[in-house]
Amino acid sequence: MTRVLIVGLGNMGLSHALAHHHAGSEIVGLVNRSEIALSDALVGYPRFTSFEEGMETKPDLVIIATYSDSHADFACAAMEAGAHVFVEKPLATTVADARRVVETAQRLNRKLVVGYILRHHPSWVRLIDEARNLGGPYVFRLNLNQQSSGVEWETHKALMLTTSPIVDCGVHYVDVMCQITDADPVRVHGMGLRLSAEIAEGMYNYGQFQVIFEDGSVGWYEAGWGPMMSETAFFVKDIVSPNGSVSITDGNKGASADIDCHTKVGGILVHRPEGDQTIEMPNEPGHQELCDAEQSYVLRAIHENIDLTRHMSDAVQSLAICLAADESIRTGHPVSLKEPDL
Repeated sequence: MTRVLIVGLGNMGLSHALAHHHAGSEIVGLVNRSEIALSDALVGYPRFTSFEEGMETKPDLVIIATYSDSHADFACAAMEAGAHVFVEKPLATTVADARRVVETAQRLNRKLVVGYILRHHPSWVRLIDEARNLGGPYVFRLNLNQQSSGVEWETHKALMLTTSPIVDCGVHYVDVMCQITDADPVRVHGMGLRLSAEIAEGMYNYGQFQVIFEDGSVGWYEAGWGPMMSETAFFVKDIVSPNGSVSITDGNKGASADIDCHTKVGGILVHRPEGDQTIEMPNEPGHQELCDAEQSYVLRAIHENIDLTRHMSDAVQSLAICLAADESIRTGHPVSLKEPDL
């Protein structure tokens, strides 16, 4: 039985803890700096207030769901101590740190899985397959704006102490772009705006960027957080090619701050000049079911020795694009992503 330590008990950490509870893993500890209420399913597990205390349990697998600026150091320390690692996205806050984590996994022969939850959603897998079947080059039109208030806005403000919406959310959708095109990114242009005095002057809570790929594909992504954001067209998912387009037609279910609506597809519209096809996607998994599937994959990767080389490479590339977009927004200049700049 796999001995699992969960580090960070925010929304994602609690969901991953429940996933391992459901899977029958041996949860050796739950780590959180502050005391929080737990569901009945989790109250009996050992609790620690620091990563170092938790690591004394000698886990086989460490789930890292802390704030982004601690991901790289915790992941490397866990692998050096003999554990495999699942780390929530983004993998790190710099490309250099992301590469350091990947190099540590390769050197020590540890499994490293990054929390790209859409890779485990059957509707998003189908969306990517349909887009690839059309053939490129592609135009990607993707966004996710959240009209957050109350507790959700407090969570977003806490995230923005270290990570912008473009990086935090964008890595998911840039990963989708990269899976479809298979081409390397060339250049990123970004712009953004600080729309609230409640966040630091050096941070922005609205941003958008354009990325150009080597095969000629172009992508647009937009993300905004806060009570001022519009819920009109907050969830746009279009992929266009010379041979037609693929779109999510039924994603706007619930309010924009509802985490379940961020992954929901409902229906996929495949358009070709000769006609349209609507693919219904009923009975889609909810947030907890997706976390269950994601952690099931992590356990299989360990026990079946799944090759994660491409997964780790994609995680670094999608992060590099989003960090370049963040740099472009902050400097007002486009950023090259050709080696050795990447």
